[in-house]
Amino acid sequence: MRSGLLFPITALLLALQLAGCDDSGNQGGQNPQQAPEVGYITVQSKTVTLNRELPGRTTAHRIAEVRPQVSGVIENRLFDEGQEVEAGQPLYKIDDRTYRAAVATARAELARAQATLHSNELREKRFRQLLEKRSVSQQEYDEARAQLDENKAAVAAARASLQSAQINLDYATIKAPISGRIGRSSVTAGALVTANQAQTLATIRQLDPIFVDLTQSSNDLRQLREAMKNGELQQVSDDAARITLLLEDGSPYSQPGRLQFSEYAVDESTGSVTLRALFPNPDGELLPGMFVRGRLPEGQRDNTILVPQKAISRDPTGQAYAMVIGENNMIARVKVETDRAVKSQWLISSGLSAGDRLVVDGLQRIQPGMPVTPVDTEASQQNATQAPASGDETPAQ
Repeated sequence: MRSGLLFPITALLLALQLAGCDDSGNQGGQNPQQAPEVGYITVQSKTVTLNRELPGRTTAHRIAEVRPQVSGVIENRLFDEGQEVEAGQPLYKIDDRTYRAAVATARAELARAQATLHSNELREKRFRQLLEKRSVSQQEYDEARAQLDENKAAVAAARASLQSAQINLDYATIKAPISGRIGRSSVTAGALVTANQAQTLATIRQLDPIFVDLTQSSNDLRQLREAMKNGELQQVSDDAARITLLLEDGSPYSQPGRLQFSEYAVDESTGSVTLRALFPNPDGELLPGMFVRGRLPEGQRDNTILVPQKAISRDPTGQAYAMVIGENNMIARVKVETDRAVKSQWLISSGLSAGDRLVVDGLQRIQPGMPVTPVDTEASQQNATQAPASGDETPAQ
């Protein structure tokens, strides 16, 4: 009986001793916790062209308001509303019978004046010959000469009257002053119009090319000029100076434009300056009055540091900071100053230098002073892209 109980007790004691030995062995040979892996990129400096997005509205390149220059009744409208018209194309026809009569009267007055002039030219010639023979007095010749000069003036006046009457007759056909797209007509056939009336008959807008008026604050413009003056920004080349346009829905406009001029006065109500750009509009996609945004190149900046936005964090006070991998793969926290957002990146004005290893992945697992296992994110992505040289396999994302 005793021998039956002794065996289980002995086995239990032996198992406890072995467990104690295992625990002490593990404690004596325990490895430190493995440092977490973090992805990093190497900060690089480069020359970039900085852009600024400015709000604006489209404006017709040329606008002409069609008004009558003579009075009369509209006989016909000679265009279709909304169509393209050419400069000089007839738009309205005014009843011109009175103007035709005025032209005929002026032409007859000119003919009479010319006939009288011809008669007095012959008279002056005869008197000049008689004066040489002393058959007429000097006074009689002078009177004939004065009459001739008076007739010449009468012919000039009659010719001017005929020209004026002809101009009024031509104005009876109202023509397009410019080429462009004409809007709706405010009058119909049978309407009475008067010369230089306030109401427009129609409006013509030239839409190709088209202006885009962008607004920029005077403070931003002053800072831009200071940066140019101090050498922080360089003038962009002609090829890089093109302006791109974003439509109301955010989609880009297919045609680039160019800056035409900048206003030399600040709007007192908004404190902004207007910049006018010119864009081709062959398909009429841009219409006057549309709200758009223009992406305008400000200049080129050397030694610029751009980093992904996800690599920059902010503390409760709003101070921006980044995590970098220092010596011995230890994490260090550095304060940075962000200048502006450039697409999905921050432009860093201070705090980071070229060659710094900036942590971009695994930020939630690290603290300052902590050892890490660095992984070059850019090299990993490049290797993953080049790995499937053949076959249907694709790299894991």
